[in-house]
Amino acid sequence: MTDALFSEYPRRLVPLRALHGAALDDALRQRFTLAEETIQLEDRAFVLVKPANADHLISEADYVMDERLPYWADLWPSSRILAAALLREAGAGRTLLELGCGLGLPTTAACAAGFSVTATDYYEDSLHVARANAARNTGIEPQVRMLNWREWPDDVGLFDVVVAADVVYEREYAVLVAQCIARALKPDGVAIIADPGRVALPFFHEQLPVVGLDVVSTTVTHFEEGPVVQDIQLMRLRHMGAHGHA
Repeated sequence: MTDALFSEYPRRLVPLRALHGAALDDALRQRFTLAEETIQLEDRAFVLVKPANADHLISEADYVMDERLPYWADLWPSSRILAAALLREAGAGRTLLELGCGLGLPTTAACAAGFSVTATDYYEDSLHVARANAARNTGIEPQVRMLNWREWPDDVGLFDVVVAADVVYEREYAVLVAQCIARALKPDGVAIIADPGRVALPFFHEQLPVVGLDVVSTTVTHFEEGPVVQDIQLMRLRHMGAHGHA
């Protein structure tokens, strides 16, 4: 990340990455018009803050550059299903990488479950909102890193668990996400991917054996809230030939 806090907002002199706790919360309230949403998962309630209107974050420059849209600022149903699953995992002593952390609900749940979490996204705003949400709900602030799946750095490292929610929504991403999981997952690690049946999901499945990954189990959870009705697949992946239970 750059030392300057968002170059398009030069009035801010302190880099957001240097802020924590209440100071970070205050800076986010200056940066955005925020809303709160309470999410009940298992026996826990998490209160997330998020931009009140994601449409207000659309940047023509970002879209022209690489068709980026601020999907990170919405709370997607798949992230709820993934977060609930992570709360049931034994995280102590294990590392976890989230691809496309968005508002940070799965990251927050992973912190609550005891994982050592690294949250990543292609939007710097997302990283600060995610770490603030995790810290506010769990007292634990995850590591964060801005990542471009097209240019995967060599120093990301390997993780016991790699997770992502609703990131396979274009054919290009189906290929990239499979490649990134394969590169980031330890030989005996497990990836947990939540998807609501996006049109690119078959291409993701086609790519898995190409990068040496197997789907070892899939569960489907029905989600219905207002006009949103989805059957969300929760897939557990391992490297081909990996032993042990998923």
